[in-house]
Amino acid sequence: MNTSAKKTIAAAIDEVVALARRVVPPKMTAAVLYGSEDLRIEEIDVPSLAADEVLLRVRLALTDGTDLKVWKRGYHAKMIRPPAIFGHEVVGEVVAVGKRVDARWRLGVRVVAANSAPCFRCYHCRRGQENLCEDLLFNNGAYAEYMRIPGRIVTENMLEVPHSVDDQSAALVEPLACVLRGIHEMELRTGDTAVVIGCGPIGLKFVRMLTRRGIRVIALARRDAPLDVARRLGAYATINVSGTPDVIAAVRGLTEDQRGPDAVVEAAGNPAAWQTALSLVRRGGVVNFFSGLPAGTKIEIEPATIHYSEIKIISTFHHTPRFIREALEAVRRGDISAQDFVTEEIRLADLPQAFERMKSRSGEIKLAVRP
Repeated sequence: MNTSAKKTIAAAIDEVVALARRVVPPKMTAAVLYGSEDLRIEEIDVPSLAADEVLLRVRLALTDGTDLKVWKRGYHAKMIRPPAIFGHEVVGEVVAVGKRVDARWRLGVRVVAANSAPCFRCYHCRRGQENLCEDLLFNNGAYAEYMRIPGRIVTENMLEVPHSVDDQSAALVEPLACVLRGIHEMELRTGDTAVVIGCGPIGLKFVRMLTRRGIRVIALARRDAPLDVARRLGAYATINVSGTPDVIAAVRGLTEDQRGPDAVVEAAGNPAAWQTALSLVRRGGVVNFFSGLPAGTKIEIEPATIHYSEIKIISTFHHTPRFIREALEAVRRGDISAQDFVTEEIRLADLPQAFERMKSRSGEIKLAVRP
């Protein structure tokens, strides 16, 4: 058999395999959240589609700090109310489309789908604050074999993945978009110094993307392992706060004239870190309270310090379609890669036990879940 004939047969086999993968069964395996630390692997119906919706075969989903927080609390007031299929960082391939879906979403296309889409009609959307949309549509369900993508997300926040981008890196797009928007709102200049408090997945993304913009980053964490990662991602200095008697003095000692950093990103998610952030930043600097604290949490601040030092306080939440696109482009350029964040690949069946491990901080940054 000649080489040309062999290539033709191989191509035909590949096409048959591809078509077989797109056959959608009536049932699927999924991780369903029922309440606080109650995640169950179940067989459920594959979602049916409305005319403007798309069904993805999930190629890979990533765990993140938000999912861990939701798993602990058992719900999220805006994003998920149990019982519900869990997970939102996803890369998949189109296996079914509604009759009104744009023709560009052909079967087999590999995509990333954001976990929300704005309405573009309300007061906040008209002001360019789509993340605060009064009808922000959220979507979960990445920890499953198949995932339904609502029509609004298909139209506004689903993107084709370039061939050069691997699945794990593509799945970073949603949280990366939140980080990029946070950096944009801080209005930093090349050569500025920024402190990142907390070196979980989000904090480490801040470290990476700030350094890519010429910002000198000081990373703070309670353990050495994530600080090692922060250095690999570009941090010029790291401080283990557990072994540092005076963190504020240590940070200021690393800044020009010991005046303190130009910016502080709080990504640790606890009240003490919020207070530390305000104590660290220089006069005229900016603090981004990026992490969300539970409703009812109170912290003490000194208004005079904020006022007379003219400290700018922001607290960026979520992403917008603009930053979803910027995040995918950053991944395509190679500004950020999953190899620095994904520490393990697991089966969907192992996800409940994985969250138990993550709760005790066993060294995981992000886990890749392959249904």
